[in-house]
Amino acid sequence: MLLHLHVKNLALIEEEEVSFSDGLNILTGETGAGKSIIIGSVNLALGSKADKALIRTGAPYALIEMIFSLDNDRQREILESMELPAPEDETVLIKRKILPGRSICSVCGETVTLRQLREIAQCMLDIYGQRENQRLLRREAQLDTIDDFAGEQAAARKEKVRAAYRLWRSLQKEWTEGDLDTAARRREADLLSYEVKEIEEAAIKEGEDEWLEETFRKMSSFDRIRGAAETAFSLTGGDGYGDNAAADCIGRAVREMTPCAELDEGMASLTQQLTEVEELLSDFNRSLKSYLMDLSYDPGELEMIRERLNVINRIKDKYGPSLEDVRQSCEERRQRLAFLEDYENQRAQLEIRVKEAWEALHALCTDLSAVRREAAEEFAERLRKVLPELNFLQADFRVELTAEERSVTENGWDQAAFFISMNPGEAPRRLEQIASGGELSRIMLGIKTVFAGKDDIHTFIFDEIDTGISGQTAWKVAQKLGTLAKDHQILCITHLPQIAAMQDSHYLIAKHTAGDRTVTNIRALSDEESDAELARLLGGETITEATLRNAREMKEMAAAAKREGAAHA
Repeated sequence: MLLHLHVKNLALIEEEEVSFSDGLNILTGETGAGKSIIIGSVNLALGSKADKALIRTGAPYALIEMIFSLDNDRQREILESMELPAPEDETVLIKRKILPGRSICSVCGETVTLRQLREIAQCMLDIYGQRENQRLLRREAQLDTIDDFAGEQAAARKEKVRAAYRLWRSLQKEWTEGDLDTAARRREADLLSYEVKEIEEAAIKEGEDEWLEETFRKMSSFDRIRGAAETAFSLTGGDGYGDNAAADCIGRAVREMTPCAELDEGMASLTQQLTEVEELLSDFNRSLKSYLMDLSYDPGELEMIRERLNVINRIKDKYGPSLEDVRQSCEERRQRLAFLEDYENQRAQLEIRVKEAWEALHALCTDLSAVRREAAEEFAERLRKVLPELNFLQADFRVELTAEERSVTENGWDQAAFFISMNPGEAPRRLEQIASGGELSRIMLGIKTVFAGKDDIHTFIFDEIDTGISGQTAWKVAQKLGTLAKDHQILCITHLPQIAAMQDSHYLIAKHTAGDRTVTNIRALSDEESDAELARLLGGETITEATLRNAREMKEMAAAAKREGAAHA
């Protein structure tokens, strides 16, 4: 349930806060007052595309915050799956901050992605507007409606169909791409044999390339390395070093300091340090001498290493870039070569796998179709019962499902079409062929009513549900909204007094000028203010005592209708 909405610096809204109640929340206001901004702010908070143009002129950012109370375990499970902290008070704060180049989304104080935000939104509320009207006319949306009505039974089967379809398509692709004539197979096999032989004859050992490169660097720089070692040996005190060699200098220093070590603790410590340096230098000179004795150079060996590196690098360039890639490439070629050498048998086996995959897909699609047909019948029956309550006096509604095996997709092979007859004696025709905007609004409300007892969503938002209706039909729609609001929270933007009269809470959206800026406000109305707003909807600009009485009478009729509906529930 939506408890609270806070909007700041969004379009014409400077800063507004509003709390909503359970039941039917009616939002009214003059045309152009900014009602669409309120719905737009909810959409933005729940993950719709943001545009920096929405930020109020002069403001650095726009902010939308929504507080929900948790209604069911599914909402809790989604939050837990995203490792979002479980709220102790069973409320969830959703926040979105829109900056000129990006937006920041958070849920329960934790930053989330837009994808996560949209997933959470889908279980929190359902927004209905004119876009859903047009979506209902599309065939794929009609099939989705049946699948949604079937619930988990359809969802689980669709997942199996999706996996089976992908396997079948993969095997089909393998079959098509592997269809080679004898000459093509021979050419490919010859090439693969040559490449496998080339890799195998190279006989490259693991790590050989790295060892050869290191050895080549050392041998190709032999003179430089030896010269540096010999110079260092002479400077640090090697064989035949002179008076200025490091070892001689340090030795003399130790001999000068040693007699004084007994006279002063500081001198003793320094003497000890220098003695250790002398010992380290002696060890270094022995190691360096051994290194020089082992240092050797063979031009023939260097050339052999150069040639071996050329072989390895050529193989790596062709099949690499790494030796592991070369090994993998060779194995893939061996497998492909084995396939080509056993081509007829392999093709026969693949053909069997393709057939088995199709049979499995066919069985799953058949099972899914059965679930859909059962759901379609129940859905149509329920909707036929609801439509008279929306002033479709003798409406007939049917769902036609057709199986198109040649057009199978990840969604199965069913095509759905909604048929409706709104007048006695007329044969049902496709919904998209005959339904007007007002009729679509009522049909969608009927569908929402059918779904109300099946889904986990407690909050519905209806925008322009009153499009194309008036009079008795408007009253029927109002009664249906009142019935739906007994078990759900509904936010409804409307221009019709019949619908507004059914409210449990009433809010006014108004636009005014503050200084040189236009500002949109939203506020809850008292009973007297609600009467006046209803009178405005009834009578226009001038509110008379007669229109006020009419407004109060309409609200009393609405209250009586709700009491009667509760009595029959």
